[in-house]
Parts: sequence; structure tokens; C-alpha cells
Amino acid sequence: MKLPAVIQAYHVSHTKPKVNIYYPVIIQLEDPKIQQQLNQVIFTEMNKLLVEQNYYEPSLVELVADFEIKNNQRGILSLNLIVYSFTGGAHGMTVCKSLTFDTRTGRSYSLPDLFKPGSPYVQRISEYVRRHIEKWKTPVLEPFKQIRPDQDFYIADTSLVVYFQLYEISPYVAGFPYFPIPLLDLEDLIKPGSPADRMLPFIGV
Repeated sequence: MKLPAVIQAYHVSHTKPKVNIYYPVIIQLEDPKIQQQLNQVIFTEMNKLLVEQNYYEPSLVELVADFEIKNNQRGILSLNLIVYSFTGGAHGMTVCKSLTFDTRTGRSYSLPDLFKPGSPYVQRISEYVRRHIEKWKTPVLEPFKQIRPDQDFYIADTSLVVYFQLYEISPYVAGFPYFPIPLLDLEDLIKPGSPADRMLPFIGV
């Protein structure tokens, strides 16, 4: 049995401009090289978000960065890095970056990595999203067509959650549209050994 990764929150703050940053650091992995590798990816991706959100710009008024652990079991770690910044105007802006890792190998996964080569995962997920936009009456800026092949996602227990950034398909007031999909609904497309495969529920257990 693979134990969950141990995550510590590191905090950076100052008052001018008003900044509070919490970012995750993995500790106590069995392999220190893999631990260092994963922490470097997390730090690099968080810094990219900070750059995008004007952390280093004199126009910055306020910035808040945080993270959410979405899955931490069976050797699969899936987390969200979330950064809000305000530089003036009507409202601030929030961005989210999800990372999914195999803590045994150190590998990072994008959405295509979860599925068999050539499988119609874009079409299948897009159909699901389209149905639920109608079902949940999700406001959209224009009729939804399909997800990007590398659409933002995270794994949460036995579900794949695809989501969209602010303004990507919906007005600002709608926030981040999230669409959780049971992994069993995609089982025939899932690549063996991938995080999606490892997180499929144990039927009958």
C-alpha cells in the first residue's frame, strides 16, 4: 500500500503591496531525488502564476496564492495552485493551475497522458461537458464546442474533473466551471497504468 505524500505549506507574506502566498512542499518521500524533482515542478509552476498575476510589477495592489490537495492516495498526487491578484479596476483576477504526479516515479501528467493513444477522449469529455452545461444551465459566452486536448484537469478520488479558466467559456460572474466525470464512464479509453487507471474504483470491494 502506497502511503499519501506528506505536504507542508510554506508561507510568504508582506504588507506593501498586500501579499499572502501559501505553496505546497512535499516532504518525507522515500526517494529524495523524486521529492526534489516534484518540488521543483511545483515551485516553477507557482512562480509562473505569480509572474502572470503581476507579483513582480509595481502596479500590484494585492495578491493571494494558495493550494488545494485534490487527490493524495495510491501514489497519485493531484493538486491545484490558485493565485488571485488585484491591480486596480472593477475586480481582481484569479488563475488556477492543476498538477498531477505519480509520487513513485516523479512523472507529471497532462490530460492526453491519461488516455490510450488515438482514443476519442476529447469528443467523449466534450459531449459530457456539453450535456451538463445544458443540464446545470451554466452560462456560456458562446455555444460550447469542445475542450482543448490539454484541457485543465485534476483527479479527485474516482473522478476526473475538467474545468475552465475565468472567461474561457463563461462570464466572470460564473467563476471556474467544473465538470466532474466518473472515471468508470471513461474506462474504455483510459491508458493502463496511468493515474486515471490507478484511481478507478475497485468494483465489488
